Amino acid sequence: MKKIITIAFVSAMLTSMQPAVSGVYEDILHAANQNDTPTVVGLLRRGMDVNTADTQGMSLLMIAAQGNNPELVKFLLDNRANAQRRNRHGDTALMIAALRGHTEIVRLMLDRKVDPSHPGWNALHYAAFENRSAIISLLLAAGADINALAPNGQTALMFAAKNGHLETVRALVGSGADLAHADPVEGTALSMAKKAGHTDIAEFLVRAGAK
Repeated sequence: MKKIITIAFVSAMLTSMQPAVSGVYEDILHAANQNDTPTVVGLLRRGMDVNTADTQGMSLLMIAAQGNNPELVKFLLDNRANAQRRNRHGDTALMIAALRGHTEIVRLMLDRKVDPSHPGWNALHYAAFENRSAIISLLLAAGADINALAPNGQTALMFAAKNGHLETVRALVGSGADLAHADPVEGTALSMAKKAGHTDIAEFLVRAGAK
């Protein structure tokens, strides 16, 4: 009888704790999305996991990077947040920062030795797609593979060329991007630029030696 009462008591205690745990989980995610750094830091110091993530796989670090919150990004990295973690779309915090054009966040993460190169989509692809030339320079200086292939077989140069980003094309070519790489469907960066009607980019690529 005593054993049954003890089990029932423990079960009741665990059940009563669930709303509190759930509430704290929601609180820290809400605070991160609101750029409320003091609340996030306070909850982490009370024991919340630094790699807490929402249902889409967006970790606190990703949310801070997306919200352009360098103070929180720094705190999370200093407390061993997983910078290589991906959300359900396959994005890392660095990729999100590059896509959004948050140069300070990218610099902060690279200064803390976050690796910019990995298989699949990466920060360089996103930066090229969105014409983030300053971020591209940071990524290349940190060792990003300029000719890394995205899952569709295209390079950062190709994304920049077909989207009409002359400044980014110049930066990539000046850093040694492969002009000859072609995918089976759309061809080279030059053919993509021509097909999209970006004559300024096509002319630049030809002058740079593209064929």
